[in-house]
Amino acid sequence: MSRKKLATVWLGGCSGCHMSLLDIDERILEVAKLADIVKCPVVDGKELPEVDITLVEGAVTSDEHLEEILHIRKQSKILVALGDCAVMTNVTGMRNYFELDDCLNTAYKTAISNDGQGEMPASPFVMHLNQKVVPLQEVVHVDHVIPGCPPDANTIFYVLSELLNNRIPDLSDVKKLHYG
Repeated sequence: MSRKKLATVWLGGCSGCHMSLLDIDERILEVAKLADIVKCPVVDGKELPEVDITLVEGAVTSDEHLEEILHIRKQSKILVALGDCAVMTNVTGMRNYFELDDCLNTAYKTAISNDGQGEMPASPFVMHLNQKVVPLQEVVHVDHVIPGCPPDANTIFYVLSELLNNRIPDLSDVKKLHYG
């Protein structure tokens, strides 16, 4: 069996899903036997080549995320939404209940600040936030979902194992995955 290419990406989320991915512990060696991990925010920032599987944590919150998820979908045979932010926007989507300008003003202008300036950053390196945070499936086709906030390491490992072995993961009985 040929080795697959695996990528993980972090959009608008807290990194909890990637921490759960790391919680698969030594089972990462089983993943490494079947796949080359070609991109992961925990290790590097390489461009995304064509890959077999991409796990995407987080929602689409900005112009940068929108461009990135479109590129990810184009480069990935299988796209997996990793965690509740990717599927429902979860915590990142809480700003959808407010006007974007109000959120930015609260964060930068009226918040207690260390710099005493109370100004919006003017750097071209600061991403431009979209008016609303949206889940991945509103922008691209998602092939599989790993639910949870964050997802359980056993569930992540199960889905990866199934996909890397050319099987379709069945999460209809998640309890069975954890308790036999």
